Amino acid sequence: MVGRVMDRKLTKREKAAILLISVGKTYAAKIFKYLTEEEIATLTLAITTTTRVSKEESEAVLSEFLETCLAQKYFSEGGLDYARSVLKKALGDEKAEEILGKLTETLQVRPFEMIRKADTIQIVHLVANENPQTIALLLSYLDPPKAAAVLAALPNAMQVEVITRMANMESVIPEYIREAELILERRLNKLGMTDQTAVGGIDAVVQIINCVDRGTERSIFEALDMLDPELSENIKKNMFMFEDIVKLSNHAIQRVLKEVNQHDIAVALKGATEDVKNVILSNLSKRLQEQILDELEIMGPMRLRDVEQAQQKIVNAVRALEESGEIIVTRGDGSDVLV
Repeated sequence: MVGRVMDRKLTKREKAAILLISVGKTYAAKIFKYLTEEEIATLTLAITTTTRVSKEESEAVLSEFLETCLAQKYFSEGGLDYARSVLKKALGDEKAEEILGKLTETLQVRPFEMIRKADTIQIVHLVANENPQTIALLLSYLDPPKAAAVLAALPNAMQVEVITRMANMESVIPEYIREAELILERRLNKLGMTDQTAVGGIDAVVQIINCVDRGTERSIFEALDMLDPELSENIKKNMFMFEDIVKLSNHAIQRVLKEVNQHDIAVALKGATEDVKNVILSNLSKRLQEQILDELEIMGPMRLRDVEQAQQKIVNAVRALEESGEIIVTRGDGSDVLV
């Protein structure tokens, strides 16, 4: 642990919140992509209630996180004995055993932990050329919704074979599970896988959510709306969301739409409410309106992810223009003014 001993014992949730605050909004947003909706909602709550963190607490959490990551690396490379010998040399007997105790407990309870946190597309690429037995083993450890999404992306013949293997799978020796886990983790890695007080609260959450994609943003608020509706509303009031475009002045909307190409506007409108659609179209020239309406008519079904990406481009344009001072976005019930 770096610095003096902390005055209080932090819970795991508090440590996770401090870690996300300490690494900054960009990396925190990337971490959110590997978490479940429930985990995101829980951490969002934790961050909003973390209003002040001492330098010692921040340094201690970062130090513990680094030590745990190194222990995981050593464990994956050479097993428990190898990890223990390296950590003892680096940190001493007591600290090494403390870290390994936490790590092995986690590994024993949750096989394929790293892969469980990967997104569906990564997992599909990961198992593209894998044998049905290994895929069946992996899917049996994934959360059912994610396992279903991976299964749906496999070829039809492979789907049947994997389901058959899963149905007939009664028990697997631990050595085979660990071997499969190590191989898949290595393959996943190849796929690409200051002195100041850290402050959390609503502002920290807003900064992080502003950096995530619209799909993740939607998932966060769906979970928060159920878990803590008041907090969800407070966060929304402090950030600009796609649906908030109806609150902009006509001049501001026209300025924003100049930054987005015609096709992206059309795709964004595919999943928009009537109010949003009317506001956007009314701020386009008659010629552009007709072209976009024609494109919408012949567009056909669109993937939700593509619609969300197009909407995110409009949101990003708003945020960029606000940051540059070209428009002023007043949160809450206020209006927006074109400077």
